[in-house]
Amino acid sequence: MFAAFRRWRHARLIARTPLDDDLWRHTVRRFHFTRSLWPAERAKLRDLVRLFLATKSITAAGDHALDDDMRLAIAVQACILILELGIEYYDGWVEVIVYPDEFFPVQTWTDEAGVVHTGKVGHLGEAWLRGPVVLSWADVARGGTDDGVNVVIHEFAHKLDMLNGDANGFPPLHKGMSRKAWVSAFEDAFHDLGVRVRRRANTAIDPYAAESPAEFFSVVSEEFFEAPDVLADAYPAVYEQLKRFYRQDPLARVGEPAPG
Repeated sequence: MFAAFRRWRHARLIARTPLDDDLWRHTVRRFHFTRSLWPAERAKLRDLVRLFLATKSITAAGDHALDDDMRLAIAVQACILILELGIEYYDGWVEVIVYPDEFFPVQTWTDEAGVVHTGKVGHLGEAWLRGPVVLSWADVARGGTDDGVNVVIHEFAHKLDMLNGDANGFPPLHKGMSRKAWVSAFEDAFHDLGVRVRRRANTAIDPYAAESPAEFFSVVSEEFFEAPDVLADAYPAVYEQLKRFYRQDPLARVGEPAPG
């Protein structure tokens, strides 16, 4: 009964949330990972985006101004992660806050000597447990290329990671997924990347992924959608686990013509 009510509610929200056709087509063409979607996938993404816009507040920080084009760009990038998962994966929080550029929240941290410091640290994005996602528009606007960097995908991957508590690189796996296979793939790749970074060797993915298992999960999620061939070549076992988790195979879309 609850599932039927949820479907009814979603249908009403979709019907009540208009989405300009021209703006939608423009946004889909803007990102290579949406240009390669097949018509049925695009239709599903469009409904997810309308649900996202109906259930989330996307607000500007300070005197920054947002328009429909900017809100839609954020929603599309956020929803590509849950294309085959559902809007329920973003339950429990309601707000996306957008700064015009890098923002500087006050943070407290402890250095290797045990000394506690307080100061402002620059951020491009931030995801809070049971709280908002915070983004820099300047960096959001750079998303959609094939360079493997996407601040929206990064922060919303953190949100998925937090579904079972603090971000630790281990989101709740689906029924049928192997915890052992996930741990083996991610631990081996995280260790390999850490060794390469410490040796100052070139790395196929952003060295920032070596900061922690949580950052590794978010960075490889960026690569999964933005540059799946790079990730599959560097860490094929990680790509396979993400394919199972996101229930998508972006690598199979690479080189496909834009249908429709």
